[in-house]
Amino acid sequence: MSLAKLISVARGDAPADLLLKNARIVNTFVGIIEEGNVAICEDRIAGIGNYLQAKETVDLKGSYLAPGLINGHIHIESSMLHPAQYAQAVVPRGTSALITDLHEIANVAGFDGIEFVMDWAQTLPLDMFFMAPSCVPATHMETSGAEINAQDIKKVLKWPNVIGLGEMMNFPGVTSGNKQVLSKIAAAEGRVIDGHAPGVTNKQLNAYVAAGIYSDHETTSTEEGREKLRRGMHLMIREGSSEKNLDALLPLVNDRTYKRCFFVVDDCSCSDLLREGDIDAVVRKAIRKGLEPVRAIQLATINTAEYFRLYDRGAIAPGYIANLITINDLSQLEIDMVFYKGRLVAREGSHLLPPPETSANKLTDTVHIKPFKIEALKLTTKAESLPVIEIIPGQIVTKKRVERIKTKDGVVMPNIDEDILKLVVVERHKASGNIGLGLVKGFGLKQGALASSIAHDSHNIVAVGTNDSDILTAIREIERLHGGLVVCSDGKIVAALPLPVAGLLSPEPVEVVVDKFESVERAASGLGNVPPAPFALLSFLALPVIPELRLTDLGLVDVLEFKLI
Repeated sequence: MSLAKLISVARGDAPADLLLKNARIVNTFVGIIEEGNVAICEDRIAGIGNYLQAKETVDLKGSYLAPGLINGHIHIESSMLHPAQYAQAVVPRGTSALITDLHEIANVAGFDGIEFVMDWAQTLPLDMFFMAPSCVPATHMETSGAEINAQDIKKVLKWPNVIGLGEMMNFPGVTSGNKQVLSKIAAAEGRVIDGHAPGVTNKQLNAYVAAGIYSDHETTSTEEGREKLRRGMHLMIREGSSEKNLDALLPLVNDRTYKRCFFVVDDCSCSDLLREGDIDAVVRKAIRKGLEPVRAIQLATINTAEYFRLYDRGAIAPGYIANLITINDLSQLEIDMVFYKGRLVAREGSHLLPPPETSANKLTDTVHIKPFKIEALKLTTKAESLPVIEIIPGQIVTKKRVERIKTKDGVVMPNIDEDILKLVVVERHKASGNIGLGLVKGFGLKQGALASSIAHDSHNIVAVGTNDSDILTAIREIERLHGGLVVCSDGKIVAALPLPVAGLLSPEPVEVVVDKFESVERAASGLGNVPPAPFALLSFLALPVIPELRLTDLGLVDVLEFKLI
């Protein structure tokens, strides 16, 4: 971009490349609506005012004009969509930028996984900013496909569009002063460092924040959010497919605190992206719950941009990137046109650019399981009671329960009447033969089994079921597909979604992926009284950084004590 040309257009001496006239402009700096014309020069906003000259003019006829939305914390891998297909889903929804740390695909494929997404990002009408993954693996209590250390983080931080250190999930490592964890934080000195501190309060919170970590997206209660705001953290208000915290945290947004709050999605399924939306869905829901529309837009634009030091976006102002959306009805956030760097790229919910070719030809050989027989799934004990992972509806935190269990000849049996089912995690990166066995309560299956190669964050294969035979059949189908989601009943595969790219993503068009995903969700629901988003719930049962109890390929993890039990 020519700076001299931009200034000339701003002065009114040269015609704009694009003029958006008769706009009601959402001013995110001061929270007002102002009327005027917006002159755009190449990819930048030149000025707001009574501009008349332009090579192209679009009369907005009083429609609202707002900055493009920014998703402040998202794992695009959770959509199960190839990066190009992800953009197809979110750009028409008004998302013009996102911040992601790619620790999902990095835990599978290391630098190759990161570079895969970065390469695609350069081709899309969407700005992707990256945080160097801080937890690959998340802990020492699981097996991942790669490892990223402090020296690696220094290397990644030099790459284009890498703006900070991704969520520091190993919060016990931070607060206990673990040398390796602190070396990663030191490697990112002077950069934004994202937090991940579920249930961390009091002096433990002080210790966590003292390390230079100033945000958190794992807050689930009003009181917890209030304390984190008072200790100087930015509150990422999360509303995703399986993690829904808007109801609890929205009351904290007021005239004194709103600049320290912004909206994030974290994890969102392809189905929810297509049916409900991305960050726009969070804004819409917040407005329905009483948040003033302009303030809701501030929490999805300028607040996010300023936290991540992206000082050329999040607002409509001279010199800012011309990522803009037009809105027909502000109270409903009814988005019409989407401009990316001054170019119209979507309208009325549809892309105006042809989708790129996304055939699977990279990262498609990542599922490696050491052969095992059904006997390896037997869980034996002499005890009458065992620890059980209890699911909490609508949350990814779990409860640690000790339950009387059903046995036969010393072998633990699923107790369908009490909803205590077998949970299995099979290592799939190094063919080590590691198999973690445990019990879970709250899945509601009455028959069959579910299996997935999406198992945060190391993404081994995780399966839940009412019997070992169906569990084994489902796991073997995952292996055959090179990754995916599988529903099995009576020894037969009822439904499946192949995810051949890193065992996490599909290269197929978003509508095709959604159709297959909804088919596996329906098939899973048909096996009993299954909670909503069963595969999302299943994917988090192997994540040993979320309290209280988890299962990895190495065994059962008590997260609060941060040890294998």
